Amino acid sequence: MADPNPKDRSPWSQAGNYAQLAFIFPAATVIGWLIGVGLDKWLHTTWLYIVGLILGIIAGFVELIRTVSKNQ
Repeated sequence: MADPNPKDRSPWSQAGNYAQLAFIFPAATVIGWLIGVGLDKWLHTTWLYIVGLILGIIAGFVELIRTVSKNQ
C-alpha cells in the first residue's frame, strides 16, 4: 500500500524513488528504439525506429513527471 503522505517517508525511501529514474528513463528509450527496429525489419521500412525512439522518450518523461508529482 502506498504512503498517503510522501513527506512522512524516510529520505532513503525518497532517494530510492528518484534513483529508479536513472534506470527507467534510459530503459524506456532503448525499449522503444528496439521495438521500432523490430518493426522496421518485420515491415521492411526504414523509419519506424525513429517513431519507437520518440515514443520511448515520451514514456520516460511521463514516468519522470509521475514520480516527481507523486512525491510533492
